[in-house]
Amino acid sequence: MRAFYFVLVNSLVASVTNTFVWFAVTFWVYLQTKSVMATSFMAGIYIGTVALSGFMLGSVVDRYRKKKAMMISSICSLVLYILAALVYMLSPVEEFTDAGSPVLWAFIIFTLFGALAGNIRNIALPTMVTILLPEPERDKANGLIGSANGTAFLVASILSGMAVGFLGMYWTLAASIGLTLLTIGHLWALSIPEKEIVHTEEGGGKVDIKGTIKAIRLIPGLFALIFFNTFNNFLGGVFMSLMDAYGLSLVSVQVWGILWGILSLGFIVGGLVVARKGLGKHPIRTLFIANIVMWTICIFFTIQSSIILLAMGLFIYLCLIPVVEAAEQSIIQRVIPPERQGRVFGFAQSIEQAASPLTAFMIGPIAQFIFIPFMTTGAGVDLLGNWFGTGSDRGIALLFTVTGMVGLVVTMVAMRSHSYKLLVKI
Repeated sequence: MRAFYFVLVNSLVASVTNTFVWFAVTFWVYLQTKSVMATSFMAGIYIGTVALSGFMLGSVVDRYRKKKAMMISSICSLVLYILAALVYMLSPVEEFTDAGSPVLWAFIIFTLFGALAGNIRNIALPTMVTILLPEPERDKANGLIGSANGTAFLVASILSGMAVGFLGMYWTLAASIGLTLLTIGHLWALSIPEKEIVHTEEGGGKVDIKGTIKAIRLIPGLFALIFFNTFNNFLGGVFMSLMDAYGLSLVSVQVWGILWGILSLGFIVGGLVVARKGLGKHPIRTLFIANIVMWTICIFFTIQSSIILLAMGLFIYLCLIPVVEAAEQSIIQRVIPPERQGRVFGFAQSIEQAASPLTAFMIGPIAQFIFIPFMTTGAGVDLLGNWFGTGSDRGIALLFTVTGMVGLVVTMVAMRSHSYKLLVKI
């Protein structure tokens, strides 16, 4: 457990650094260019690359010792941040005010891939849990990973805005390079009791998607679990796309920013509860109960136009996300051999993460042309307006409610499936 704590702290610092860099660059690019299109493309490239890279990065984790894989992650980030700093220092200032400038996009790509290199750690960390800890302790360790991710998000959100506002991009990059060097030095000094790598029969150097799919299919119900979480992420893209628009219809941008900082504590609270209490004898049952609560909240947290109701619902929702993630990690750690876990975690990440951006592109037109007109000038005004309210914000709220209903129904149906019954027995 002591070795795991050291690895977790090291990964926390690396995660804070990488998230800090990407948030800061996003803020800075908008302030420099005033281009919403530029930041939208940045978000799309980032999310899309995370989804596509899971297959390859999972094979990197399986190919090397986990400490070496984490070292590769940090060294790649360091090199790319240094290249970004060189582009920034050697280029004229006006190059960074034009949203179409090749120099600006070279800078963005270097920082983007520097932050994305940290994703190797995100895949390696749950496999490290399998190596370092006995099975009864793994669910609690997965809860700590969830708290660490929430802490990284919270700290990076605060520091990135302050760094860009008070220090500028030069010192932001300098801080990221310094912190990355710190994590490399600390990781180098760590002693991690890791056995010799056992490669699969297909060879450790291959991405080997076919072999990974075969390994997942050998576990009854595991594919169904991955696709269930993918579907949940598909629905979750509704909230990713429209939550800011809905929140800003209720409060000012300043209040909304502060509120999100407070609500982010939900990630930490949820992870700590799992770390203390565990997930019970059947993680799959805990995962589905958490989903039932989450979707029920989604039905009711916008039922009236109230920032208090919204904040309470969001906080509980965010508390449950580490529970769901820890449950899935615990199941994979239990049923997949260690030599294949990196690929399986990477495969699951790629499949599940691909869903949200697809929804993000689809849901805007659905909200704009169906739900908002329905609650402003359409039949919804007479049908629901007396108690639900009318206007653009209530159209978005109705879409949230419908999404919650769909998610709840799908979860209840999935709990009665043959795949669920097979996974409960594991």
